[in-house]
Amino acid sequence: MKNTIIQIKLLLKATYLLLFLAVIFIAFVTVLHYIPPILKFQDANQTAFTWRLKSIDTDMPKGSQGDKVKYGYLLITKTSDHIGPLATNKAMRYAGNNLTCDNCHLNAGRKIGSGSFVGVTNRFPQFRGRENKMGTLEERINGCMERSMNGRVMPENSDEMQAIIEYMKWLSEDVPEDIEKLYKGYVKINIPDEKADPNIGKAIYEAKCKLCHKENGKGLKNNTAQFSGYTYPPLGGHDSYNDGAGMNRVITSAQFIKGNMPFGATYDAPLVTDAEAYHIAAYINTFERPNKQNRKDDFPDLKLKPVSTPYGPWVDNFTPEQHKFGPFPPIIDFYEKQYGITKTK
Repeated sequence: MKNTIIQIKLLLKATYLLLFLAVIFIAFVTVLHYIPPILKFQDANQTAFTWRLKSIDTDMPKGSQGDKVKYGYLLITKTSDHIGPLATNKAMRYAGNNLTCDNCHLNAGRKIGSGSFVGVTNRFPQFRGRENKMGTLEERINGCMERSMNGRVMPENSDEMQAIIEYMKWLSEDVPEDIEKLYKGYVKINIPDEKADPNIGKAIYEAKCKLCHKENGKGLKNNTAQFSGYTYPPLGGHDSYNDGAGMNRVITSAQFIKGNMPFGATYDAPLVTDAEAYHIAAYINTFERPNKQNRKDDFPDLKLKPVSTPYGPWVDNFTPEQHKFGPFPPIIDFYEKQYGITKTK
């Protein structure tokens, strides 16, 4: 009996030690995940200089600009509370789900490989194939509102739109060209020659993603008595992005996953392979999600439609199944040979 009590005590001590080490590890990974990078470069005259990612806590401008930047940051990180379903003023509910901009543009648009805002204002206006015209940054933001946020257009002259723009401008100030390229878009993947398999993806998801995003991608709600959003966002269902969003394309989703998931992954230290990200993306995009109206109007020049866009029409004879899950290299080759267009997604 005495030996049994001693063994139980030792087991409890070992358990406490493991829990302590787990907490330390998670804290360490979190710091690495969000610490503002300080990078060294040389300008055209070979003069050395350093660049540091701006911090909302220490680099905030003063006066009215600072007020706008703070509000923009708040809208990015607490979207649903201010311009979504949780907004007190119903007229302000532009977002149709309870995601935040921060769920895709990680660390409030400050993380490499997650559609960062660093340098983004320097690239607009830009041509957008989905609309087949030069578009403004305001229009691009509203594209997210209607698709990723499953909502409606926000007035371009509203305080909220201008605050988001000001926040992006602030992050884009004095960004060296090499830095801007580093932060732009998502991590590229080598697109496999095989079809993306949701069954393979499900097995990987169960092992590496389910802990946070839960069964069937339903997400983890905040631990509050009344619903207040998500600790980890839903990847499917009524409260997720709709089927017109870029994340509903397997290649785009795989690029995001490769550079950011599971938690702790970075653009230069991924935690899944290209193939694993590819199959996970296929599984996630089998989840039911809201329908985007008037998708047929997307990409007026159908030759510019990404090969992994899972909804028609197209100007090729590949099946809807292949456009959704691949294999994509044959489609890419077709557009190269038929139209002289090089596609990467």
